[in-house]
Amino acid sequence: MTIAFPDSATHVEIVHELDKRLRLRLLADPDAFAQTELALRRLPGVADVRANKACASLTLLYDGRPEVRDSILAAAGRTPSAAADAWRPPPAITPRRVMLASGAIAAALLLPPPLAAAITWLNVAGILARGVAAAAQGKLTTDVLDALALGLPAARYEYATANVTRFLLALAEYIEATTVQQSDELLRSLLRQAPGDVWVERPDGELARIPFTELRGGERVVVGTGETIPIDGRVVAGAAYVDQSTVTGESLPAPRNVGDEALAGGVLTDGRLVIQAERVGQATTTGRITRYIQEALDRPADIQTVSNVFADRRVGITLATAAGVFAVTRDWRRIESVFMVDYSCAVKLGTPIAIKSAMYRAAQEGCLVKSGTAIETLAGVDTIVFDKTGTLTHNMLEVTDICPIDPAIDEERAAAMVASLGEHTTHPIARAIVRLAQERRLAHIPHEEVNFIVGHGVEAQVDGRHIRFGSRHYLEDDEHISFADFRKMVRALQEEGKSLLYVAADERPLAVFALRDRLRPESANTLEQLRRLGVKRLVMITGDHRAPALAFGETLGIDAVHYEQRPEDKATIIAALKQEGRRVAYIGDGVNDGPALMAADVGISMPRAADIARATADIVLLEDRLDSVAAMLAIAQQGMRLIHSNFQVAVGVNSAILAAAALGRLSPLAAATLHNGTTIAVLIRALLSGRAAAPVTGKKSSGAGALEHS
Repeated sequence: MTIAFPDSATHVEIVHELDKRLRLRLLADPDAFAQTELALRRLPGVADVRANKACASLTLLYDGRPEVRDSILAAAGRTPSAAADAWRPPPAITPRRVMLASGAIAAALLLPPPLAAAITWLNVAGILARGVAAAAQGKLTTDVLDALALGLPAARYEYATANVTRFLLALAEYIEATTVQQSDELLRSLLRQAPGDVWVERPDGELARIPFTELRGGERVVVGTGETIPIDGRVVAGAAYVDQSTVTGESLPAPRNVGDEALAGGVLTDGRLVIQAERVGQATTTGRITRYIQEALDRPADIQTVSNVFADRRVGITLATAAGVFAVTRDWRRIESVFMVDYSCAVKLGTPIAIKSAMYRAAQEGCLVKSGTAIETLAGVDTIVFDKTGTLTHNMLEVTDICPIDPAIDEERAAAMVASLGEHTTHPIARAIVRLAQERRLAHIPHEEVNFIVGHGVEAQVDGRHIRFGSRHYLEDDEHISFADFRKMVRALQEEGKSLLYVAADERPLAVFALRDRLRPESANTLEQLRRLGVKRLVMITGDHRAPALAFGETLGIDAVHYEQRPEDKATIIAALKQEGRRVAYIGDGVNDGPALMAADVGISMPRAADIARATADIVLLEDRLDSVAAMLAIAQQGMRLIHSNFQVAVGVNSAILAAAALGRLSPLAAATLHNGTTIAVLIRALLSGRAAAPVTGKKSSGAGALEHS
């Protein structure tokens, strides 16, 4: 059964079907094939997708529901493919092909010469055709060498040698294909799954539960407390606090009311919203992380490209050696042995596997790497620049100041009162004060029923007094309780970068609480680990004033502190460091960090970073741990060491095999076995590096607003 979709050049053929299992052949160009595979993996009800790019097939395991089957076929056919008619899948290397190659060996040994000859030439025909095609285009690639290695013994009636060599090539290609698929699967296991079902409000006011895949722009999506917003849109009804830390980098839940924007990935901590869907699926902000992974799979690293060029150039060495041996010895058997050896397989195939293994290990440490180039560049970084807020400091608030305003109340009474009311809410400011009260073992203060004003604050009766606390906007603008007499104190706290909570009792100011992000407990150890890994300079950029910025830098042993900096100054500082010849990594989390992340050799964003920061960064931390940066650097360095080591192993071992073959010390069969064994060993070594844990070991700039110290 073949399905041709009218709006697409993609053709989907159902090759085989069982209960809960579907095998499709997708005639599309490689890019469309990859996009379709990714779309199918995200479908609700699909348990597994196994891709065989060589034969353009997709095998799916799903829950057996007819509607899921329909959605699979629809998703497979929606991907346009302008080049579908021109593209044809290359020959597949499957376990069956390997078994046939092994059977050809037995045939060559047991059957009469005419039958052995026919089976041998049929067995090697595909490789001979590829070699002739490459030579006709003037390309000296491994296809040419493979064709010579098989054609020469077959022409000399050495059918067993030709078939054994074909078997070893098939085995190596099969191991390569399965190894690449396994490394891709390791990364695809990180892909963000789409929501299952969502609630939508129909025009008549009725609620309906529909699959996420059926959601379209313009529908009204209902989201309750504890649920994740599945779309980007605008609030049309309701009010709530939304934790958008994973989307915008804001450490505090933001109030959302009618007319406000709501972003996919935000979690409602209180309230209920009805959101008019404007962007759904991959068009949303959180949908982009899935594309990061898929793009990482398809984008080769610079070193991977270099290794391909290097490998193909080595083909000439083998051919030249064979010509020299024949000129001196006229020994066809030696030439066969020489043709069995090439440098390209281990060199060309081991590098992408090592890169993907490093990317998977990085993900295990909480780091999403968007491309192999980032691995290569990070390994050579000698300078790391930190944006202070949200990177070196933690997103968990701590109380720094309690400022009683009413003479009849002290710090402990004010903290106990706010904590007693605040324990009924999940707002981070309230939770911080609750933690403080618990640490000080303050007694709970009885109170009447607590009233939550979503997006504003909290109120309740305590000892006959009407207590309110929340934002300045809530108390001054809505409740008309003025804090004007305390503007100097408020301004001083705000200039120190602190968040404020205003407290009032019976229409009069009672107290002000100041809070700020606390220093990450792992910051000092992480910086020490980075130095042990070879980082020469650690730099911090902050908008803080000189005194607190320098004190903070002194605490962590930062080499260069740039204080009182405007957001637009960050990229300029990065450019100046690069001008000095440094390889720079920048770590940030805000919207204004986008230019700096792009200016750096490697940009790293925190998990709570703004969407633009995560979009422009080369590496995204998935866990809120700064020590992931040290782990990431260690993995990058280990990955590059593995690649260079594989280069040396491949060149050294194959040079020895080539020399032995040229001197007549190795038969063609022995040379083929040793060469392909080396290739397989390099591939397995590269893949196994992804299974190992990554151990982490842990001057001067000028310009206004910068201080240097050793």
